[in-house]
Amino acid sequence: MTLQRAALLALTAALVLLAAWILRHFLAALAWAAVLAIATWPLYLRFLARLPGRGAQSVWAPLAFTLLVGVVFVLPLTLFGIEAGREAFVLVRWARGIEQTGLPVPDWVVHVPYGAGLSLWWQSHLADPAAAKELLGRIDRSVVLDWTRTIGVQLVGRSTILVFTLMALFFLYRDGRGFAGQVAALLRRVFGAAGVELGRHVVSAVRGTVDGLVLVGLAEGVLLGMGYAVAGLPHATLLGAATCVLAMIPFGAPLIFGLCALYLLAEASVAAAVGLAVYGVVVTFIADHFARPALIGGTVRLPFLWVLLGLLGGVESFGLLGLFLGPAVMAALMTLWREWASMPAALLTDRSERPD
Repeated sequence: MTLQRAALLALTAALVLLAAWILRHFLAALAWAAVLAIATWPLYLRFLARLPGRGAQSVWAPLAFTLLVGVVFVLPLTLFGIEAGREAFVLVRWARGIEQTGLPVPDWVVHVPYGAGLSLWWQSHLADPAAAKELLGRIDRSVVLDWTRTIGVQLVGRSTILVFTLMALFFLYRDGRGFAGQVAALLRRVFGAAGVELGRHVVSAVRGTVDGLVLVGLAEGVLLGMGYAVAGLPHATLLGAATCVLAMIPFGAPLIFGLCALYLLAEASVAAAVGLAVYGVVVTFIADHFARPALIGGTVRLPFLWVLLGLLGGVESFGLLGLFLGPAVMAALMTLWREWASMPAALLTDRSERPD
């Protein structure tokens, strides 16, 4: 019996590894679908409760909600891509203008530390058109071209991943309850009742991390990006995107809007600087003290270090997906650690009393 069980486990592990290798190009799409399904499942249940008829609920409800999630994610990304392209065109035109006429020394340069030396360097390298053309001419144009081509290839690849993500998300919405029941049965069989409870905590941790850290951070970036545009800052869209990323890290958003306020102050726009600073403080205060606690609740208590390491390590390992997976994995690991540390005796007793 022990030999048969070992052979079965070996066969299962081999099949899992083989399936992972076959699906290696689609694992990112499946991970995206799982994260989105976990994060939006309560909203989907509310949406499902408003629809009459079981036939509509089995096909049309998951299809409609999948399309709704796709629109919510695709539309902002599309608008951001268009705006980023416009910003890049403006930046190229601005660089060409510097090569022709030079860039005069701004008034704020003399007021910063070491402003005299910086002003002399600026006058020698940027204010003079010939020197500016020589300085900017050192930039390898082929590198810019290769970078643009790489972005195009990445966009095509990401679009393919998005299509398969939405397909997988539809099936998760349609068969999510049955799949969740199968996972719960497997956890109960392997780990006992404590395994089911741990699984629930992991799902709550993932949902709390995605909703509390990522979605709130994205909302902060959007709101502060609007503030940047109203304040008259250049490249407000790109600044808003940077704020979206850093807002997921504690004290990240104040760093961005604080530097923007200092820039406005250096440009003698005192009213805009003060308004942006006050607006940023209000947005981050509401997000940190009301929105995040309401979404996360008491499920996830992730220290700052693990949030930071999860974000940076996740982005390095999985790219954009790591913004979601990194903190979620860290939160799930922390939840598992706390659960196992708080009830080792009960778990061992439960497993020791089970007959082989």
